[in-house]
Parts: sequence; C-alpha cells; structure tokens
Amino acid sequence: MIVRILGEDQYEVPSSYLDRLNRLDNQAVLAAAEGDSKKFQRFLGQMLELVRKRGRRLPPEELHESDVILPFPDLTIEEAKGLFVGEGLIPG
Repeated sequence: MIVRILGEDQYEVPSSYLDRLNRLDNQAVLAAAEGDSKKFQRFLGQMLELVRKRGRRLPPEELHESDVILPFPDLTIEEAKGLFVGEGLIPG
C-alpha cells in the first residue's frame, strides 16, 4: 500500500499494517469529534510514526498513486474536524 504524508514523502507500507492504521484512524476520528486536541495529536502521531518506521520511503522521482494520504503532522483540531469524519482517512 502506498501512503503519502503531506509535506513529506510517499512510503510503501506492507498491507499487514492496514488494520493497525485503521484502528488509529478510528481513534483519531473519535478524538476530533470530541474536540480533544491532545488525543487527536497522539493518534495522528502514532499513524505517522507507524508509516515512517514500517514503510519504505520511496525516492522522490518515483511517483505512485497513493492509497492513503495522511495530513501534515501539525494539523490542528479545527482542520481535523473537516478531514477526520465518517470512516476517517483509511478506507475500509
């Protein structure tokens, strides 16, 4: 699965991490809906860390269509409320 972190790079992440990413995404959706900025930042940070640590950074000249696009690390709770709704960012 190809994951883009806005403002950074694309990563090839083994699909075995999709369930973990989806759980973190669901928790981030809940935190955004509750307006809990600290919880939201924690879950977003965990999503970004998982992608960076478990994914293989793709070279900049190697562009792929992204399966998942994660926001900037410094996304505010106000901005998140518009993005992290319904099923969140992770499909499925």
